Amino acid sequence: MAAPLFPVNTHRHDPYRTFKFQVVIDGQVVAGLKKMSALKKKTEPVKWRASNDPSHERIMPGGTSYEPVTLEQGLTHDPVFETWANLVNNIEGDGGMSLKNFRKDVIINVLNLQGQVAIAYKLYRAWVSDYQAVPDLDAGSMNTVGIQTVTLQHEGWQRDTSVSEPTES
Repeated sequence: MAAPLFPVNTHRHDPYRTFKFQVVIDGQVVAGLKKMSALKKKTEPVKWRASNDPSHERIMPGGTSYEPVTLEQGLTHDPVFETWANLVNNIEGDGGMSLKNFRKDVIINVLNLQGQVAIAYKLYRAWVSDYQAVPDLDAGSMNTVGIQTVTLQHEGWQRDTSVSEPTES
């Protein structure tokens, strides 16, 4: 018999849904967050061959790179994306850049259907490489929500193992 998918909630059979999540920047949950791209990393394969075994190629792990993460937020008065983007680069030039504060650790929380944090990840030393303040505006599109986006470069992510499976009722 396979190991249980949910050791605490053994009655549960379905995995967590992707529509219940939070992103925490500077200790505050980002308001109106619509979407976040996947956490992905890739380790390059390094092929090598020993001189005494020229017909057999071996493969070992090389460097690991982390894909940027994109966050989408409904257009509101929450300035978190713009404020952060301006720490990296702004119209005041190099003097306006914050070398101290432009990198931030970001928390990603996956929630269960009851809104409890079930799984958490931490992005390390993230910074804004791309910022879209206002989407395309179209007077003929009454049912469209305005979306801001930021793309975050980072130096890796790790699961927060201190977050354990919550007991569900």
